[in-house]
Amino acid sequence: MKIVLSLFYFAYFAMVGIYVIFMPKLLLDFEYTKVEVGVIYAVAPFMRFLLPYAFKYLFKLTHRVYLYALSVTFLSTVVFIQTVENFWLYLFANLFFGASMGIILPFVETISLSRISKKEYGKVRLWGSIGFIVVALGLGSMRGSTDYILYSLATTALFAIVFGYVALRYDSEVESQKQESDKSFSLSIFWAFWSSIFLMQVAFGGFYNFFTIYELEQGLSLSLVTFMWTFGVLCEIVMLYFQGALLQRNLLTILQVATFITAFRWLLLYLFADNTVITFASQSLHAISFALYHTAGISYVFSLYSQKKLAQQFFLGMGFGLGGTVGSLIAGRYYGESLFLIEAIITFVAGIMLLIHKRRVST
Repeated sequence: MKIVLSLFYFAYFAMVGIYVIFMPKLLLDFEYTKVEVGVIYAVAPFMRFLLPYAFKYLFKLTHRVYLYALSVTFLSTVVFIQTVENFWLYLFANLFFGASMGIILPFVETISLSRISKKEYGKVRLWGSIGFIVVALGLGSMRGSTDYILYSLATTALFAIVFGYVALRYDSEVESQKQESDKSFSLSIFWAFWSSIFLMQVAFGGFYNFFTIYELEQGLSLSLVTFMWTFGVLCEIVMLYFQGALLQRNLLTILQVATFITAFRWLLLYLFADNTVITFASQSLHAISFALYHTAGISYVFSLYSQKKLAQQFFLGMGFGLGGTVGSLIAGRYYGESLFLIEAIITFVAGIMLLIHKRRVST
């Protein structure tokens, strides 16, 4: 089981790596404006935000729906190849890509959290980070035609389908329906927590969508920026491997510390944008702002609600979904030298929201 889940994470996050690192630059090469890039990268996350509400009120997240989502993910990447030169057609294809991605990852995350321990989860999940690094280094060193980026995206999507299909055998559909049939799921009970999750990913919008462009405009080469991405993910892998002991502590405190450290990370990028050493140092904090934060976050949500898969969908939807959408639009609209100052302020507010949440749940 661990091997199958590891291979799924490897393929899935290799696909994400191509989409995040190389596709924005590809779109600029096709003469998209920065605002259009922001809109494109807002659509897929917004679909992830809408999906949890659909599954709460209208549909059941069955094995059949999950299998449809796997197929749509691959087909969307194939359609990208034919539509990328047309903004509106490519935007439409991203709607389906975002929707399917919003189903797949929460489904597999729930299987992982149900079947393996927190300590083992990190060692399985780190293979996703390895997949991210492999495509960053592999595609970053290639030159010439940009077609290889689109075909590589489709190839990684195909492998994600295969391993995602095999992973399905470890989930019990009857058990899942029993756990998630309750429609009483509520965000408002823990409104400060969900506000923090949202704001944290709003702040990540500038990083995920414009970090490559931001550093290229500082005069750095694409290969060096690729190494910066890779270094950050290497630090993430180390954290995922050794974080088991930390996760035995208070998860909410871990989230608070990780959030304020992330605010400091964005401030470094604002103050020292053209300083290679400090930029690498800020990338090392990805171990905390992504790896530790993500694992603590999904584990905390898993313990907070009885509707496990729905809770994971909302974690992805409120954060990477609505937060990613708003973050992409803000980054596209206000892109400039103050981008990461804005991100730092937003992240600091996210930390304040967690302090409010902690006070509310402890009284």
